Amino acid sequence: MNNFELYNPVNYIFGKDQIEKLSELVPSNAKVLIAYGGGSIFKNGIHEQVSKALAGFKIVEFGGIEANPHFETLMKAVEIVRNQKIDFILAVGGGSVIDGVKFISAASHYEGNAEDILRKKILFKEGANVVPFGTVLTLSATGSEMNSGAVVTIAATQEKLTLGGSALFPKFSIVDPTVINSLPKRQLQNGVVDAFTHVLEQYLTYPHDAILQDRFSESILKTLIDIGPSVVEHPTDYKLASNFVWCATMALNGLIQKGVPSDWATHMIGHELTALYNIDHARTLAIIGPNLYKVMLDTKKEKLAQYGERVWNITPNSETPEQVEELALKAIQKTIDFFETMGMKLKLSENTPNYQDTADVIVARFEERGWKALGEKQNITPEKVRQIVEMSY
Repeated sequence: MNNFELYNPVNYIFGKDQIEKLSELVPSNAKVLIAYGGGSIFKNGIHEQVSKALAGFKIVEFGGIEANPHFETLMKAVEIVRNQKIDFILAVGGGSVIDGVKFISAASHYEGNAEDILRKKILFKEGANVVPFGTVLTLSATGSEMNSGAVVTIAATQEKLTLGGSALFPKFSIVDPTVINSLPKRQLQNGVVDAFTHVLEQYLTYPHDAILQDRFSESILKTLIDIGPSVVEHPTDYKLASNFVWCATMALNGLIQKGVPSDWATHMIGHELTALYNIDHARTLAIIGPNLYKVMLDTKKEKLAQYGERVWNITPNSETPEQVEELALKAIQKTIDFFETMGMKLKLSENTPNYQDTADVIVARFEERGWKALGEKQNITPEKVRQIVEMSY
């Protein structure tokens, strides 16, 4: 097992009727910026609950954070934080709103060009001068409620870039599974696939000796397979909703990544599809993931075979190299079948009409950024990226 440090200071508050605890969680006398997205929190009653819980606090509101938060939009919020002397930010929304708030938190006291935060991947370590924030989660998918990473889109250049650091953990996150009751089916489908792929990025690498970590990952995957289709159809079932929400958090709160190699190439390629064509994040992962596994079969087949046996219950014939590869391919097909069951369209051409030159564009972008190779073995070269994307057409 690799050396690691596990640090996660988030006060994670799970269950029904927990929003009423906000008055105890937000620092007293704080001037609070409430940040949200397109306004669904007004329709589902979350805004009313938050406002009631924060009665007596000085409140400023900022809405309109996009599903893939735009740098340009977030900078408007940064100006509000600076001008209004905001002490605390409350993200009320899904992963995109929370990601946006992480950027606002980091950029508000940043001295310099805020775009550098994304382009130079500046890490904001514990003790950095950031604005503290908490979250009220309304859509489970990204795990952003319990991690310190974020993804932000620069709309002007159609680039989706990352930021993070230990100073960007939420102070608290309120996670009430009942809030998914009013979500559209598409968002629930996306949430399941997003969480599932987060686990695969940290699991589908190569065999190692972190036995417990593998079992953690496999348990999340099996749970999502068991409940994913049902929670989409029956989001008011608290058993289904609560287990789904917890799976999404556990998939990316840092625990299963400790001590093991991880990949993330599916995400890096997928981010480009979202930036270029505004395809839902989870759907880009479903498009790219299976094709990446096929292209990288030589170095991933042992772990894919383990995944097929343990997660999909495929019975291995024996241990010959040919049969390991056969089992790995069956596991990939099972993953494809699951994604299709979850409503994903797995060809790029089914998601955008302008896909023909996509591989050239993405490879050129990676080369411009100096990304010579991706993946757990740093063996996904630009030519492999091209092959993966073209296979996804």
